Amino acid sequence: MTKTVSPSSPTTTAFYVQAGLSFGLALIAVTGGIVYLPVSGWVRAFLAVGMLYLVTSAFTLAKVTRDRQDDSSVTKRIDQARLDKLLAEHDPFKETV
Repeated sequence: MTKTVSPSSPTTTAFYVQAGLSFGLALIAVTGGIVYLPVSGWVRAFLAVGMLYLVTSAFTLAKVTRDRQDDSSVTKRIDQARLDKLLAEHDPFKETV
């Protein structure tokens, strides 16, 4: 089986790792803010920004995961269609000279 990768695919390994690291960093930042919660104004602002970062990173991670699964699914369907076509065209009783 051959796997073709489209050059326009934005889901590279580096992008996937970056999204995962971004999610982890955002989670750590919000957790750190909650741990040191003296309930002053700047801490609440920090938590708001941290939560916003966490939410946007979670959306990015979900998108990257979905895109990776879609790429894999499309490739498998294309390979299966090629195999089905070859099997349909093959005639085992055809004599070759």
